[in-house]
Amino acid sequence: MTASEINPAPAASQPIRAPYTNPYLGILGVFLGAGLATLNARLVGVGLADLRGAKGFGFDDASWLPTALNMATMFSGVFVVFVNALFGPRRILLPAAAIFALVSAMLPVFPGYWPMVALMVIAGLTSGTFYSLTLTFVLTALPKKLIIFGIAAYAADIVFVSNIATLLEGWYIDHLSWAWIFWTAAAATPLMILCIYFGIPWRPPPPGPAPSWRGFAYFSASLALIYGALDQGERLDWLNSGVIVAMLSGGVFLLITTLFRRITQPNPILKLSFLNRRNTIILALSIFVFKFVHLAVLVLVPGFLGTIQQYRPLQTGQALAWVAVPMFAMVWLVAALTINTSSRLTLASGLTLVAVVSWICSRVDTAWAGNNFELLDLLLALGLAASYVGLVSGIVLEGLESGALTTAANAATFSGFMHFVRIFGGQIGTAAMSQIVTVRERFHDNALGLHVQAGSWLTDERIHALSAGLFSPFTGSDEAQSRAINILSQQVRAQAYTMAISDGFVVIGWMVVAYLLLLLFLRPAKFSYKILRTMP
Repeated sequence: MTASEINPAPAASQPIRAPYTNPYLGILGVFLGAGLATLNARLVGVGLADLRGAKGFGFDDASWLPTALNMATMFSGVFVVFVNALFGPRRILLPAAAIFALVSAMLPVFPGYWPMVALMVIAGLTSGTFYSLTLTFVLTALPKKLIIFGIAAYAADIVFVSNIATLLEGWYIDHLSWAWIFWTAAAATPLMILCIYFGIPWRPPPPGPAPSWRGFAYFSASLALIYGALDQGERLDWLNSGVIVAMLSGGVFLLITTLFRRITQPNPILKLSFLNRRNTIILALSIFVFKFVHLAVLVLVPGFLGTIQQYRPLQTGQALAWVAVPMFAMVWLVAALTINTSSRLTLASGLTLVAVVSWICSRVDTAWAGNNFELLDLLLALGLAASYVGLVSGIVLEGLESGALTTAANAATFSGFMHFVRIFGGQIGTAAMSQIVTVRERFHDNALGLHVQAGSWLTDERIHALSAGLFSPFTGSDEAQSRAINILSQQVRAQAYTMAISDGFVVIGWMVVAYLLLLLFLRPAKFSYKILRTMP
C-alpha cells in the first residue's frame, strides 16, 4: 500500500484552514465535548435518586429523565452525519455547545416535570453531536504519526470520565448541591466553545442541491424509539406493557421505512461500502463487547457495594474512582506498545485480562467490601484501557484501509456507524445484563428458599440463634423471633443477589471467550502504526 493510498489528496469540499485556527485546540475542544457528554449522562444516571428527591418526582416519572436524554442522544448521534456533510463540524458544534450549556444551567431551576423532560431532550440532541464528530475531526486534523496518541487521548477521556462520575456525584451531594449534576456541564462547556472557535476552521458548504434528510430522520427516530424500549423494558415488564410494544412497533416500522427508502432513493452522502468488509463487522462487534465488559465496573461492582454493603454513592466512588488516574497513564503506555505490536494483539490482550479478572470476581461473597475490589479494579482498568485503545486503533486502520476516511463525508459516515454501535450496542448490553441479574436473582432466591423452610432443623436453629441475640425484656420472645425471621429473609435475598452478581461476571468472561474466537477471523491490517509514524 502506497502513501498516496493511505493519505489521499484532500477533496474539494474538505475544510480550508483559516490562519487563526489551531487544530490542536480543536482536538482539545472535541475531546472536551465527548467527555462532557459522557459525564453528563453518567451524572444523571447515578444521581437520579437525589434528583428525584430534590424535585419530588415519583420513581416512574423520574426514570424517564435519563431515558429521554439518551434517546435524544441516540437520535442526534446518527442524524449529525447528514448535518456534518452539509455544514461541517464548526457550524454544528458551536451552536450545539452553546445551547447545551444554557440548557444545563436551566435544568436545576426550571419548575415542573414536563419542562425538565423537554430540556433533557434538548440537552441530549445537542450533546449527541459531540460524540460522532470527535474522531472525525481528530483523524482529519492530526498528522498520521500522531493518530495513535490521539486515539489514546480519546480512550483516556471516555474511560476516565466514566470512572469518576459516581465519586463526583457523591461529592456534590455531600458538599455542594444536586444541581451540580447539570451545572458541571454548564461551567465546562464554555471552554469547549473557545477551543472549537479557535481550533476548527470554517468550511464552505458543498456545491449542488442539498441531499434529502428524510432517510436519516427515519433511521435516527427508529433507533431512538428502540433504545427507549430497551431502556424501560425491564421496569415495564417488556411486551406486557403497551408503551414498550408501541415504541418497538414504531421503531421497527421506521427502520423498515429507512431500508425501503435506501433501496429506492439512495442518499449520495451515505457511503456504506465499508460494511461489506469482514474486518469492519468484527471490529464493530468489538465495541459492543467492550461496552458489555465495561458493565463490570459500571453496574456489577457498584450494584454489589450499594445493595449488599449499603455504600453511599460517595463511598462507591471512592472505592472505584481511584483507578481512573492509573488508567489515564496506562493508555499512553498501551499506545506505545501498539506501535510496536498490533492493534489486534492489544485488543486481545486487554480482553483476556478482563476475562481473567471477571473469573476471579465471580468468587464474590457477601463478606466482600470495597477493599476486596481494589487490586481487581486496577487489573480491570489495565484490561479496559488496552481493550479500548486496541479496538479504536483497529477501527481507524480499517477505516484508512477501506477508504472510509478519504473524505469528510465518508469519515462522518464511518464515525457515525461506530457511534451508533457504541450507544445502541451499549444499551443492548445494559438491558441484557439487567435481565440476567434479575432472572438469576429470582432463580437463586427460589433455590435457596427451598432449603429455608419452617420445620427444617437448620432453619429453626438459625432463627433460634438470631432470636437469642435479639431478645430483651422490653421486646419479648415473639417480637425477637419476628425480627429474626426478617433478618434471615434479608440474608437469603442478599445471598441470592450476590450469586446473581457472580453469574454476571461469569457471563462477561464467556462473552470475551466467544469474541476472542471470532477475532481469529480478523484479517491482519496491510499496514501498521509504525508505518503511519513515518508519514507527515
